[in-house]
This record gives sequence, structure tokens and C-alpha cells, in this order.
Amino acid sequence: MWDQEIKGMASAHVILASTILLATVMPTIFLQNFSVYQTHLAWLYSVAGLVAAVNIALFWLLGVGPAAKRNSFGHKVSRLIRCCLYFCLSCLFFHAVVLLYGAPLLQSVLETFSLAVLLSTFTTLRCLCLLGPNIQAWIRVFSRDGAMSVWDTSLQITTACSIIGAWLGAFPIPLDWDRPWQVWPIPCTLGTTLGFLSGLVIAPAWIHWHRQHLTYKSK
Repeated sequence: MWDQEIKGMASAHVILASTILLATVMPTIFLQNFSVYQTHLAWLYSVAGLVAAVNIALFWLLGVGPAAKRNSFGHKVSRLIRCCLYFCLSCLFFHAVVLLYGAPLLQSVLETFSLAVLLSTFTTLRCLCLLGPNIQAWIRVFSRDGAMSVWDTSLQITTACSIIGAWLGAFPIPLDWDRPWQVWPIPCTLGTTLGFLSGLVIAPAWIHWHRQHLTYKSK
């Protein structure tokens, strides 16, 4: 059972990593002069959109999301609206946090908000897919010993890696190197993307290595 769950999660992570590569390569077919640096926002939303779609599809196909207590159409619509609201609030929250860490307040507003969208896609969207719009479940997962499955542990690791990657990505910005990748917010978006990719690799490896010591509480 353990091996099957870990293999399923690892396969999903491989698909997500491939999605980021596809989102980087595919726009070159349709857009002239496309590059991560010169058309950065196009690349960013290509990655965010494709990763969001694949994330939703994977969690739905694997059936690892929260069990629905009611299957009525009205409940499903209400749940969808709440998920969209939570995602929008997450974008505003990350936008505010990035501003508090020194991002331009009035300049590059679109770029800053786009970074917030990417962060929300790598973190909040996965929370919504796995746990639903349930704040108590989110608090439980990110509390000490709160994980109840390998997917919860994966969520912890990928979220932490994405946020740490964005933070580390900010360090080269003030350096006087005059490189195209130092323009705001390219280092942070690349940092959070590399952090997310690192989390996709680290999570199944860490779980596999510690599987004999992991004891998940029953839901």
C-alpha cells in the first residue's frame, strides 16, 4: 500500500514537472521572440495556467481530494465559488506579503501581482485540490504532526519549497550585475518555480526514505 501510494504520487509529480517544461517550450511555437526573460509574464501565466489545469485534473483522476458530504448541484457550485474566492484572497495575501518584503509599491504592480498568482498556483491551489476550502484542514496539515497521508506530507514539502524558493530568488536582485534575469520579478518567479520543482523531487524521496518511521493518524 505504501509503495503504491508513493509511486502514484511520484508519477503525478513527474507529470507536473513535465507540465512546467511543456509550458516553457510550447509558447515558442505560437509566439515570436518568446523567452523566459523577454516575455516573462507570458511565460509566467503559461506555467501558472497549465500547472493549475493539470493539478486539478490529477487530483480529480486520482481521487485524493476531500470526500463530498453532499452531492447536490447547489453544494458543488457553492464549493466552486468558495474555492475561487480563496484563491483570489491568496493572490491578494501573497501580493501584500511581497510588498512588505520590499517589492515596488506603485511600480511594476502587474509583475508583483503575477508573482502572487504563481505562488498561489504552487501552494494554495494544491491545498484547495487536496483539502478543499476548509481552513481547519489547512491548519491541521501545516501544524506539527498534522499530516494524515503521503499527499499531506507532499503538500507540506512543495509549499515550503515554493515559498523558500521565492525568498531566495530575491537575493540577486540588488546585486550590480546588470543581467536580464535580475529584472523584477524574474528572480523570484524563477526561484519559486525551481523551489516547486525541487519540492516535487524531494517529497517522494523523503517519504520513501522515512516510510518506516511515518505513522499517519486515521482521519
